[in-house]
Amino acid sequence: MLEELRARIESNRLEFTKHALDQSILRNITVQEVREAFLECEIIEDYPEDKYGPSCLVFGKTKSDRPLHIQCTHPSREIVKIITLYQPDPQQWMDYKVRRK
Repeated sequence: MLEELRARIESNRLEFTKHALDQSILRNITVQEVREAFLECEIIEDYPEDKYGPSCLVFGKTKSDRPLHIQCTHPSREIVKIITLYQPDPQQWMDYKVRRK
């Protein structure tokens, strides 16, 4: 699944929901940073029963080492939809990958 996600992102087959677009503006996250984060990323949570269709939470870092979480649809769709994105809070995440209890 991860390779399919990367391939779609690399071939520019992605779109942002209105929420993701708003969040990217508020959080100053560029499309280039999203692409960079997908280059060396991992799926840290999977939501197969998400209300709008299967999705997952991806963790990756930009070339400037900025950690990002990106929730996106599974690659079963032709175009990967970015649902939301943010820089994870280290107080809520261990190594940006595991939620703190």
